[in-house]
Amino acid sequence: MSPKVPRLRWEDPFRALDMLGSLWSSTGLPSVTAGAAQAAAMPYRTLFTALQQLLIGKQVKVHAGGHDVVLTVTEFDSALEPRELAVGQLGQVRVGGRDITWDQHHLPHAVAVAHNVHFRPGVPPTVVGAPAELTLSLPAKIVDDALRRAAPQLSSVLGADGTALLQWSRRPGWGGVEVRVDVVGTTLWLRPSALVTGQRRWTLPTRTPSYPVPLPDLPHGLLVTDVRLGSDALEVSGLLPQWRMELPLRNIEEIVSQLSQGVFSLVLP
Repeated sequence: MSPKVPRLRWEDPFRALDMLGSLWSSTGLPSVTAGAAQAAAMPYRTLFTALQQLLIGKQVKVHAGGHDVVLTVTEFDSALEPRELAVGQLGQVRVGGRDITWDQHHLPHAVAVAHNVHFRPGVPPTVVGAPAELTLSLPAKIVDDALRRAAPQLSSVLGADGTALLQWSRRPGWGGVEVRVDVVGTTLWLRPSALVTGQRRWTLPTRTPSYPVPLPDLPHGLLVTDVRLGSDALEVSGLLPQWRMELPLRNIEEIVSQLSQGVFSLVLP
């Protein structure tokens, strides 16, 4: 269920953008009283609330990095503490989406949590988050396709107990090797735990050698921190040391204007 978001008048976010323009062009607030904090926080809160109101539950197409990504926004949330907002600090921002597609790929859902999100005044202004955590769910088919590209003779079956069964593609009925996976640094380790044939299972000794799979270089310094197996998906968690994006006021105004008019096809700078 989508969270309840206070309803705003259509002109409220645009007034907030005018106020933000004045704030970002100033030298900042050396000290913030309670009253000043409330006043300075208002445009940030108004803009964030407007985006919640316009985005949550909507299917959006976003053009970024040369790709068109289509998703339904399920979460867009932040605590929005007044004293932090007064100096351009949004704190922790959580964004979630489902039914995510781009090119020929599909993800059931993904969640990004950016910490210490704040605006840096400048020409143009920049929004920065450090660090940013990403969790996404890869369907079993994607996992099997990736394994087939790396080792065409093998196929995989994900188990509900957090293991995967690696089988010989030409004779899957012969059984296979049950493995657990984990990540150490930039390497994915496949750790054999048992041999399985039919209804029989033989536990392997703990000293059985593990198989390292070097992970490819990921964009923007993204580091895989955890991998968890489920019965129908592989959940992958990653950490981005810092995320930043230039965000001129005119771009924010265009995005709010398009969303207000029911246009859910956006181009990010």
